[in-house]
Amino acid sequence: MEETVNNTPEKTRYSDEELMEFKALILERLEKARKDLDLLQENIASGDNSDDMAPTFKILEEGAAVLSKEENSALAVRQAKYIQNLENALIRIENKTYGICRVTGKLIPKERLRAVPHATLSVEAKMNQNKKK
Repeated sequence: MEETVNNTPEKTRYSDEELMEFKALILERLEKARKDLDLLQENIASGDNSDDMAPTFKILEEGAAVLSKEENSALAVRQAKYIQNLENALIRIENKTYGICRVTGKLIPKERLRAVPHATLSVEAKMNQNKKK
C-alpha cells in the first residue's frame, strides 16, 4: 500500500522534465570533472626538469615532487571514479530509475541530488550504512 501525503499517492519516480533538469546538471558537472582530470593527468605526466638548483635543495624538491605526483595520482583515481559515477547516473536517467534509493526504494530528495547528483542512497540509507561500518 502506497503512503499518501495530502491524499495524493507518494511519487515513485521523477518526471521526465525533472530528469532532464538533473541530466543538465550532471552533464555540467561531468564536463568540469573531465577538465579537472585532464589537468591532473597533465601534472602527473609533466616532471620537474630544473637542473640549476643547489644539490640539497634539489633533493628536497625531488621528494616534494614525488609526493605531489602521488597525491595527484590519488586525486586522478578519485576523479575518474567520480566521472564513472556521473556517467552511471546518466544511464539511470535514461532508464528512468534516477533518484530512487537503491536500499529503501523511495525517492531521494531533490536537494540531495543537486548536492550529490550521483547519489544512489537516501540520507537515511547512507546513515544506516555508515552505522554498520
